[in-house]
Amino acid sequence: MTMIFGIPLQALLGQLLVGLINGSFYAVLSLGLAVIFGLLRIINFAHGALYMLGAFVGYLLLAFAGIGYWPALILAPLVVGLLGAVLERTMLSRLYKLDHLYSLLFTFGLALFIEGTFRYFYGSSGQPYAVPPSLAGGTNLGFMFLPNYRAWVVVASFAVCIGTWFLIERTKLGSYLRAATENPTLVQAFGVNVPLLLTFTYAFGCALAGFTGILAAPIYQVSPVMGSNIIIIVFAVVVVGGMGSIFGAIATGYLLGLAEGLTKVIYPEASNIVVFVIMAVVLLLRPAGLFGKEA
Repeated sequence: MTMIFGIPLQALLGQLLVGLINGSFYAVLSLGLAVIFGLLRIINFAHGALYMLGAFVGYLLLAFAGIGYWPALILAPLVVGLLGAVLERTMLSRLYKLDHLYSLLFTFGLALFIEGTFRYFYGSSGQPYAVPPSLAGGTNLGFMFLPNYRAWVVVASFAVCIGTWFLIERTKLGSYLRAATENPTLVQAFGVNVPLLLTFTYAFGCALAGFTGILAAPIYQVSPVMGSNIIIIVFAVVVVGGMGSIFGAIATGYLLGLAEGLTKVIYPEASNIVVFVIMAVVLLLRPAGLFGKEA
């Protein structure tokens, strides 16, 4: 059996692949946080609850309307994004000129409200959500059996991350979004509807959370606490990548997922804290994060 630093190659490659799958969820979730913070300067503590909501929308569509996974993959982000737009227009927009602490407390309270509501109706136990038949089965890679759905998660995550980066950094709409957050008065003078752009930004970030939720539903059980279980790690990913850095959120999500998988092979006891250890080291050496800009 081939060994690398005393570790069986098969076990090493298998855990790295598992880490890549986990990193796919970290990347898309942290991307939504980075979009909202980078463009609106809002620390969106409700992101985990919106991720959970996306999974529940898919579950409820299947349970009550018979709508399967593929339509739900489009409908769930739209529903969560629409809810985000309503929240931004009716509540968050009133907090922009106040201290950032107010929006942080509001989104934290919103997360507790959403999670508490679903826990009241569905309890803390998870609801199963079946893998779509077209993605059932798997592929034998030699060192492990890779379920087709998990391979799809990696591909879908990468496509969404690249598409979002291109939208924000390389399109006219993205330039308007960035300009509207830097100097809204000047942009509005050119006839651009700045409030609508801000609403779109928050709704888009929320839709990314909803997309990740429906993507995760067949792997993890749909549960009211699924958002609170992952959101702390996602915040650590954003901090390590650099608050507001789009590329940093994507790259760090995948890298920390791989680091987590590697730690499970080398020192399993530390796999639950390795992300936070890396965050502490990065903050000591580079407070702005790996890809963030110094203030």
